[in-house]
Amino acid sequence: MVSGRLALITGAGAAGGVGLATARALALAGCRLAITDSTGRIHTRAAELLAEGHAVNAHQVDLSEPSQVQRLLDAVGPIDILITTADLDTLADHPERDAADRQRRRYADLTACVLVTRAFLPGMVTRRWGRVVMIAPLTGPLSAPVADPSHAADGAGLTGLARTVAQEVAAFGVTVNMIAASHGGRPEDLAAGAALIASQAAAGVTGAVLVFDQGHMAQESKA
Repeated sequence: MVSGRLALITGAGAAGGVGLATARALALAGCRLAITDSTGRIHTRAAELLAEGHAVNAHQVDLSEPSQVQRLLDAVGPIDILITTADLDTLADHPERDAADRQRRRYADLTACVLVTRAFLPGMVTRRWGRVVMIAPLTGPLSAPVADPSHAADGAGLTGLARTVAQEVAAFGVTVNMIAASHGGRPEDLAAGAALIASQAAAGVTGAVLVFDQGHMAQESKA
């Protein structure tokens, strides 16, 4: 059960994106919400959720900047559930970005995930209950395209972060898991997975990488 819990979902500004779908899934499960994005569109998403009857506060912040992460922590306070989304919505929204700009965005996403996790984790440890779910692309955790090694490195970094932090906080009732997803997946499916991992039913799952890829990685032949 997550009813009454406070969930922070980052990168929830894209209409029809994974972050917004996850926020909606958690709200339907009874969570109160804090949602973030680096652009003002986050306020539009908050208005949509409010119109649906959900309790939500929106915060426009650049989570790759330590001072803004601290400002978010001061504004939101202790949380129970942290959902981070990296790369999936941001880059899909802007296919026109050149390679250098896309790499800067990926690095910012990785930095943001590290900073926001480290900022909010101590409160979970103190209360001896918490859920961290990092949603990221398949690239790095499970696949490594020759043409884009930096992308794979960033994704692998998130995997290492999730598994390392999971070991650090396991004794305090806090779980840390990762969802590795393909761009072709439905946001609602990822959201349902994140909500399940965030629930008490998944208390024994930590340090895991769960794959949502429509069975692509299971194929014997890619020809």
